[in-house]
Amino acid sequence: MTELENHLHHYFSIGQHDCQKLAALFQEEKLAKGEFFLKVQQQSNRLSFIAHGLLRLFVALPDKEVTQWIASSGNFVTDLSGFLFRNPSRWNIQALTDVTLYTISHDQYLTLGDLIPKWNEFEKLFIGKCFVTLENRMFNQISLSAEERYQLLFEHHRELFHQVPLQYLASMMGMTPETLSRIRGKKTS
Repeated sequence: MTELENHLHHYFSIGQHDCQKLAALFQEEKLAKGEFFLKVQQQSNRLSFIAHGLLRLFVALPDKEVTQWIASSGNFVTDLSGFLFRNPSRWNIQALTDVTLYTISHDQYLTLGDLIPKWNEFEKLFIGKCFVTLENRMFNQISLSAEERYQLLFEHHRELFHQVPLQYLASMMGMTPETLSRIRGKKTS
């Protein structure tokens, strides 16, 4: 199995034969640091698996930028509402590092039901995983203290603290950069 097939197999619980058919629809794509994968109000026409690198999902508001998420290797990235429901994108998605992606176009995505007989089941699982991830993030945002949110992110994504500007991480956790600095100072002393 290729790296992409291996990830598809584990993510979707798809058999090897279907993994090969699915992986064949993905094309390798590279983004240079600073390049945009997608901008607000554009049509989201691709779903990508991140092989290597980091992408920031964010929106620029009149008085600040809000980072929704930092997507890293081993994850999928798109504006899901735009990709599935054809709404204009709500998010900018920009490379924080050089990025290698495996990308499927929206048109090719629509053919998966014909190509892979059990695709509807796999797609439900995929959308379900996305929904659970968002539910967990929302629950953590409203139920955990800033320090607990920091600890959770640090435990599960420690590498981000060495690769991503801290103001982006602070925004993603719903706190100011000053609060994040104060929490980090308490943790290291």
